Amino acid sequence: MSELLTTPLHALHIELGAKMVPFGGYDMPVQYASGILAEHKHTRAAAGLFDVSHMGQVLLSGPGADAALETLVPVDIVDLPVFKQRYALFTNDQGGILDDLMVTRRENDLFVVVNAACKTQDIAHLQAKIGHLCSVTPLPDQALLALQGPQAVTALARLNEGVQKLVFMTGGHFVLDGIDCFVTRSGYTGEDGFEISAPADKAVQLARALLAQPEVKPIGLGARDTLRLEAGLCLYGHDIDTTTTPVEGSLTWAIQKVRRVGGARAGGYPGAAVVDTQLAQGAARKRVGLISTERMPVREGAKVVDASGAEIGLVTSGSLGPSLNQPVALAYVSTAHAAVGTPVFALVRDKKVPMAVTSTPFVPNRYHRG
Repeated sequence: MSELLTTPLHALHIELGAKMVPFGGYDMPVQYASGILAEHKHTRAAAGLFDVSHMGQVLLSGPGADAALETLVPVDIVDLPVFKQRYALFTNDQGGILDDLMVTRRENDLFVVVNAACKTQDIAHLQAKIGHLCSVTPLPDQALLALQGPQAVTALARLNEGVQKLVFMTGGHFVLDGIDCFVTRSGYTGEDGFEISAPADKAVQLARALLAQPEVKPIGLGARDTLRLEAGLCLYGHDIDTTTTPVEGSLTWAIQKVRRVGGARAGGYPGAAVVDTQLAQGAARKRVGLISTERMPVREGAKVVDASGAEIGLVTSGSLGPSLNQPVALAYVSTAHAAVGTPVFALVRDKKVPMAVTSTPFVPNRYHRG
């Protein structure tokens, strides 16, 4: 085993009593003393601070950067206005998903955030495929903090009241506690909140300034996972991967009309033919939400069967949803069983747990759309 990497906040996590676990090649806090359930509920009620510095941050710059990025993603980047953010997907030649990412257009560049476990290959992918068309600049000296929850704006506005002007999926430059930061109003919990890119050597100062606010508590990866699951959000490597297409993954909302057949900039990205065919004809399987009235949690890897016991799919994420107090899961099922309301069963230790296909998010999103 190679030695685990650490984020700039590692010593602070230890000081705060975190239980540390390996994640994406990093030593990360899974929970603090109060535990996952309390942290989950605190984020839903007030504000939670997450260390997401293990994620990859990259700048794409140069006059052709937006068009260059469009050769790798099925997403409209060229028409993205300044300080607007968009969710995107790197695809392979089979239409499978190499990673999901966030892209924000700034004055002179595109600010890209990719997943921790994929960042080395993502950066290599960008450099190999479009490095001759634009500058690809990794930002290893930037930390990333997420402040999430209904009171996140109250807490952050004490450091700079200008953040209140941001709406969901927009960003801007802000000075927080004397630190130059780039802030987007976005996140991975289904709540209102912010992601803050700050110099690594100022990360502890910023985290302490945020934790000093009465609404804010530190939150670990355990609650981050239950929060994103309730929000119906995919975890790369689990709910989406190189074997799943955007259509199978129920992510077609991320593919704007301009990039679809008949659009001004249709296709031109890896796997476009596969994705276009599935957009037109549908896919054989689909990612859906599942919910159960029983108490038995259904975990990743559980098989999904129909009433006759025939296998129809697989659970990719599952947990007891703390906000609902019911088991929830994301799963791939055959399209014939994907309609909302369809009764199915998950196999847990050979027991058939009754579940129903449901729309996601399981808990209503509370993004601040202005």
